[in-house]
Amino acid sequence: MPESPISRIRLSATAFGTGESLIRNAVREDEPALAGLDRSVWSPLHSVQARPQPPYDPFFDSVHRPEDFLVAETGGLLAGYIRLVRATPLACNAHVRQIQGLAVAPWARGQGVARALLAAACEEARRQGATRVTLRVLGHNAPARRLYESAGFAVEGVLPGEFLLEGAYVDDVLMGRALGEPGNPGEPGTGGGGSDGHDVHGA
Repeated sequence: MPESPISRIRLSATAFGTGESLIRNAVREDEPALAGLDRSVWSPLHSVQARPQPPYDPFFDSVHRPEDFLVAETGGLLAGYIRLVRATPLACNAHVRQIQGLAVAPWARGQGVARALLAAACEEARRQGATRVTLRVLGHNAPARRLYESAGFAVEGVLPGEFLLEGAYVDDVLMGRALGEPGNPGEPGTGGGGSDGHDVHGA
């Protein structure tokens, strides 16, 4: 498939600390690193799935395709990923993209990786012709909610007590944002979380 215009975005050194950093489309060869990252950052703070146990499912399958993922890397190391897909297969909903997974490696947190991935995902959604991006986040995941709010996402609905996680009922928070033209004031900057639709593993 043709390379996405954002597949070789290069981020400033400050976005990831030191070394050369970029965001690109995932490729099949990224699967071992992505699977390892996904397992290493699992937490009930951001996941509604049970803790992964061997034998592990493949990271990529017919639903989770490499072309649905953007990955951040620095110095040749995979620092994080974000999954961007159509919200539904309906033609009347084709203008909406949904973030269904955002993860950042522990060693790369606090360096703007999640914010850079969010900005790249919004740019890719715009390139695909979308006018809106939506996501779901667990109500008790305060760091993720702050991150999304700072990137222009607003709460558009709440399903109270939707999930029972470790003995406590947790809200399912629906967030979204409109996509303006590049450079608009509301556009997330690039300065310096899983596949179930709720994962945000560090910022």
